[in-house]
Amino acid sequence: MANKTKTLIYLVDDDVSVREALEMLLIASGMRVETFERAEDFLKCELGKEEACLVCDVRMPGMNGLELHQKLIERGIKLPVIFITGYDTPETRRQAGKIGAFGYFRKPVDDQALLDAIQLALSAQ
Repeated sequence: MANKTKTLIYLVDDDVSVREALEMLLIASGMRVETFERAEDFLKCELGKEEACLVCDVRMPGMNGLELHQKLIERGIKLPVIFITGYDTPETRRQAGKIGAFGYFRKPVDDQALLDAIQLALSAQ
């Protein structure tokens, strides 16, 4: 299992209340968190070499979460991703599964299920 004190979670969600709530949950669980309002902002950050995971909203203004994941793949960045959404559709679920997401959750997210998915994603690295 991953050492949570060294784990970095990149959190991308345009909804400030969701972003803040998840940030508090992850910090309380011993993880470091970097938050971003938009996918484009996340793509500008310098990714480190440490153990990390991306928790990303599916539907956001501008680039959506699925497109963000595709951009990472195109850049050769292998970062496990967990999607969250307030707009669940069978097509979105299918796309998330097809690209290898480690989790897909409807908002509001079950805290323990999200933490479990993060641990699963990190253990696969």
